[in-house]
Amino acid sequence: MLLRRLYYIAKPLVPWRARIAVRRVSARRLRRQHAGVWPINPLAAARPAAWQGWPDGKKFAVVLTHDVERPEGVAKCRSLAALEAALGFRSSFNFIPAGGDYSVEPALRGELGDQGFEVGVHDFRHDGKLFQSQASFRAAVPEVNRYLRDWKAVGFRAGFMFHQLDWIRSLDVEYDASTFDTDPFEPQPDAATTIFPFAVPAAADGSRPGYVELPYTLPQDSTLFLLFQERSPEIWQRKLDWIAEHGGMALVNVHPDYVCFEGERPAARTFPASYYRDFLGYVSSRYAGAYWQPLPRDLARWYKASHGLG
Repeated sequence: MLLRRLYYIAKPLVPWRARIAVRRVSARRLRRQHAGVWPINPLAAARPAAWQGWPDGKKFAVVLTHDVERPEGVAKCRSLAALEAALGFRSSFNFIPAGGDYSVEPALRGELGDQGFEVGVHDFRHDGKLFQSQASFRAAVPEVNRYLRDWKAVGFRAGFMFHQLDWIRSLDVEYDASTFDTDPFEPQPDAATTIFPFAVPAAADGSRPGYVELPYTLPQDSTLFLLFQERSPEIWQRKLDWIAEHGGMALVNVHPDYVCFEGERPAARTFPASYYRDFLGYVSSRYAGAYWQPLPRDLARWYKASHGLG
């Protein structure tokens, strides 16, 4: 915990190129060490005891999410939404509510909603401090809940995937998406070890309701294309095939900040939009008619209704 705090204090002072160079060295070691559980952990395929399958007999689910971290990402939201819509997909965009380098214009949120996309809340200040202590989390809860209410959002994802699932009950959410089936490269690498959604039950004393947890099950774009400098979506495709085989949920997190669209100058912190487009094309062509593609909120609501959670 102390090392984590020191890292986030020092992070703004260290150039990105220096940070990513150090992370790449560490990540290569971790990749070799965890080759048996990343990107596929066989244990994560176990179906929950009460699992009855996806709606309408679909083989598996595909869920698309985006965390928007900087002004550059905000500027690319419309382009990313257009890329997905052209291929028949819809997604959720999670915005930082306070303390970030940008503000979210109501016009953008309204436009995304009108086009069938979802808006969620991404952390509070995105500074790595929200989950440092229960006291710091509790202090932020009223403000996070205010943004959830004002944005008519029902979903949350923490910055850096920090999470304390019991604490998140204090947020007025229907789902959280701050966990993963397997990801040893995150600062809090405790894995959910499942490719299925699951319930976080209500507090034992009845003071707070439960919610649905949606772990991401495809590696993050930043891990594949910035950390490991992969040059194709092959790992996404291979993991998708495995998830489809086992009837799970393929949930991916793509940051618009890192996507380089045609006509933009490539940079060290971006990857070509064609990687994501090719992946979505793979999904729609290889598995046409076999997958359910809900928004996260719709999946969470279906899960609660189908499992009798109210």
